[in-house]
This record gives sequence, C-alpha cells and structure tokens, in this order.
Amino acid sequence: MGAIQLLLVVVGAIVVTAVAQRRGFQPALLVVVLASAVSFIPGLPRFSLAPELILSVVLPPLLYSAALNFSFGSFTRNLRPILLLGVSLVVVSTLVTGVVATWALPGIVPALVLGAVVSPPDAVAALAVGRELGLPKRLMAILTGESLVNDAAALTIFTLTVAAATNAPTLFGNPVELFLYGALVGILVGLVLGFVVHWVRTRLQESALETALGLLVPFAAYLLAEELHASGVLSVVAAGFVLGGKNSTAGFATRLQAREVWKSLDTLLEAFVFAYMGLQCRFVFTDLRFDWLFVLQALTVLLVVLLVRPAWVFLTYGRKWTLAKLGLKTRGQLPWKYQVVISWTGMRGVVTLAAAAGVPSGVPGRDVIQGFAFVVAVGTLLIQGPTLPWLVRRLDISNEDERTADTEAMRQARTLAATTAKDTVKAFYASPPPGVNPQVLDNLRRHYLAAAEARRSADGEMDEVAPQLRQMARSLRRTILAAQREALTDAVRRGEIDDETVRRELERLDYEEAAAQTT
Repeated sequence: MGAIQLLLVVVGAIVVTAVAQRRGFQPALLVVVLASAVSFIPGLPRFSLAPELILSVVLPPLLYSAALNFSFGSFTRNLRPILLLGVSLVVVSTLVTGVVATWALPGIVPALVLGAVVSPPDAVAALAVGRELGLPKRLMAILTGESLVNDAAALTIFTLTVAAATNAPTLFGNPVELFLYGALVGILVGLVLGFVVHWVRTRLQESALETALGLLVPFAAYLLAEELHASGVLSVVAAGFVLGGKNSTAGFATRLQAREVWKSLDTLLEAFVFAYMGLQCRFVFTDLRFDWLFVLQALTVLLVVLLVRPAWVFLTYGRKWTLAKLGLKTRGQLPWKYQVVISWTGMRGVVTLAAAAGVPSGVPGRDVIQGFAFVVAVGTLLIQGPTLPWLVRRLDISNEDERTADTEAMRQARTLAATTAKDTVKAFYASPPPGVNPQVLDNLRRHYLAAAEARRSADGEMDEVAPQLRQMARSLRRTILAAQREALTDAVRRGEIDDETVRRELERLDYEEAAAQTT
C-alpha cells in the first residue's frame, strides 16, 4: 500500500465515521459496508499491509489504551469469567470450528489453523459497541478483560497449528508449555518496561515528553516480548496496567494531554481497521474457485462461529442460573441478561484478517482459509453489529444495585476530597509561609480561589498586595489538589473506594487545576 493510498483510506474512514456518528449509525458497520463496496471499483489496486505490520503497529496501541483506562481491580474481580471467555472459549472455538471445517479443508491440521484464525473476537468492535450502548460496568469489565487476553491465546494456538502444518520448529513442542512461557515472559517484560517507563517519566517533568514516551510504550512492549518469542499482546496489557495504576503520580497536564491523545489515536485506528477490513472484500476471493459449494461451506463455518459462543456461555453460566432458580447456592453467577449480551458480542476483526493473511503458502488450503476468515470477520460484524444494540435495548439491561453503589462511591470520593481540602486550608492558616503579609493572608482567607476577588475589592491598598494574593491563591490551590489526589489514591490502596470511581474524580480535579492555572 502506497503512502498516498494509505492516507486516502485513513481520511475516508474518518469522514465516514464522523458522518455515522452525526447520523446515529454505527461507525464500524457503515465503514465496513462502504469500504467493501469501494473494493469493487474497476481497476482499484489492492490495499494490503503485511500481517506483521498490522499485529505490531495497529493492535498494540488499541490494547494498550484499553488496559491503560481499565481498572486492574475490576480485572482481578472478574478474572474467572474473563479466563473462561478469553482462554477456554478460544480453545473450544478452535476445536469445534476445526472439526466442522474438515469438510472443506484437506485434513484436520489446516482446519485447526482456520479455527485458530477465527477464534478471537475483535476487541475494537465489541468495546466500541459497548461504550456506545452504555453497558453496565461489570459487563464492560468482562468484555474488556476478555479482549485483553483472547488474542494471546488465539495467536499461540495459531503458531502451533501453523508449525504442525508446515513442520516448522517451535520453542516448545508442548502447547501448554508454549502458552505458559509466552504468557509469563510476556507479562514479565510488560511489567519491567512499565516500571522503567514510570521511573523515567517521574524525572522528565515535561508533559509533551511524557506523552511522547507513553506513545512508544505499546510498540516497545510488543516488539520486546516478540523478540523473546513471548506474547506481545500480554506484554502490552501488563505495561498498560502498570502505567495506568501509576497515572496519578504524573502531572495534571500530562494526564489531560495523554487522555485526549489516546482518544484521538483510538478513533483513528478503529476507523482504519474497519476500512481495511472492507477493502479486502473483492481481493480475498480473487484466487478462489467461487461457487455455490464454497458459499455453503463458508456460511456453515460462519454459523458454527456464531453458535459456539452462546453454547459455551450457556454451558458455563446457564447451568448455574438453573441451579440458582432451584434455590441451590452457586458461585460467580452472572445475571441472565448479561449472559445473553456476552453470548452475542463475538464480532471478529483485524486479528482474524491479519492471522489469515499470515498463513504460510505451505499450509494446504491457504486460499480457502483466507476466504473463510474474511466471510467470518465481515459476517459476524454485519450480523451481530446491527442486532446487538437492538438486543440490549430489548433486554432493557441495567443494574440498579450497581448504579446505587456507583453513586455512593462517587459521593464518598467527593466527600473525601472536600474534607481533605478543608483540612489543607486549616493547616495552611495554622502554619502560613514565613514573611506573608498579614493583609494578604486575611484576604486570602476570604477570597483564596482567585485574584479576581481582590480586583473587585474597594480597598485601595489591595492594588499593592493583589499580585502576592494571586500567587498565594494559586499555591494554596495546588496544595489542596495535591492533598486531594493523595487522599483519594490512599483510599484506593486501603480498598475504601474502587479505583474506577477515583479515576473519574481525579479527572475532575485535573480539569479544575487546569482552569485554576488560567485565572
């Protein structure tokens, strides 16, 4: 893909996304449909990127941004359903799809390669729809956590199946050993990199440099782990968790700047991902013998992929729901509405297409695998994408207990911040800085938020003390905000307030400090 072509694709995807948002359509769906139509323009060259480039450039920042803004506490609290979906379901989906696909592919190993390719749901599609629909926090936590780990499991299985199909050596012949090595080493690399970057960041004291350093983290984490034959996906996730947890120690300008930069980058990459998917439509089938048998086989694989997830969710949680209805005690039970939504959030995407494009030519049935993968990726997006919002609205999914707890947690955080501010002001007046003009201190006591109060004073002598009052007010405000952040961070460490609530409160304090800097 040339530079001009890439630029046109990105610009076009952003324009379509903007139109979709303004018209109330789903951006992902509209971008894919229009890009698929564009791919059939006569004489249009193929838009393609190397699979390694997609996995190492597009995927890491999307995963890192999700991990950076995700609560590690929520991840650990929902670890069991996350692993059931992000690891166990990936394995089951690979096996079931592989067995069915032997009808269309020459042997079980190529069929398992296809199963590994189509097994991971797309993090971009599911989270984009979830954010738009305003799903409950726990449900979003499970879907986000799944998206952070399922790619690692799928790519590990993909590596093993491709090696078996081509007789290529792997670091470990045992799949369990390979997965454990990739997971443990990948997580370790991400943790070490996260702490190193945090140490460097605390010494930069410059928001632009800190944000630029943060932009390099997902790529560095992914590439370093991959060089060690470990999971780059889990390395990126681990680094995101570390730096997300340490985010409160950065300056407010850094947090505000980074927050907007990552939002913009997410929007850009998500638009590009869906446009890239659609633009492959015509070219995927160029080398295939496209007939009714192929259509039937592709639709069968698509149907299997669509049904495996609901079946797995029912087997793992439907049994517990039935036992609960019978009055028997169960652990880890999810509301049935959550189960229905989870079972229908299996849209495939860029990882499936990248893995399919990365199938070596030595794998039997490579062209068929790529064709099936495209049908599954676009088919799930076109089928589940438009029906998921309707399903959520139909279920009227909400959690009043969660909403009440969230409101109470926010009230507790605001109360803690207000109490800390009062205590800080009292401590300041009890022990003011040496050499402060008493008149400044007296006026600051009444008007410490802004020098504008001093300008409105009728006391002519205030003209002499207004600059000092302005400086003292700003200093006191910074002291109050720093004390509030520290109190909120300590509350999280003690487990008194959940970190998601504290993050929202810290964001409010950041904007308050930014506003105070301009007065």
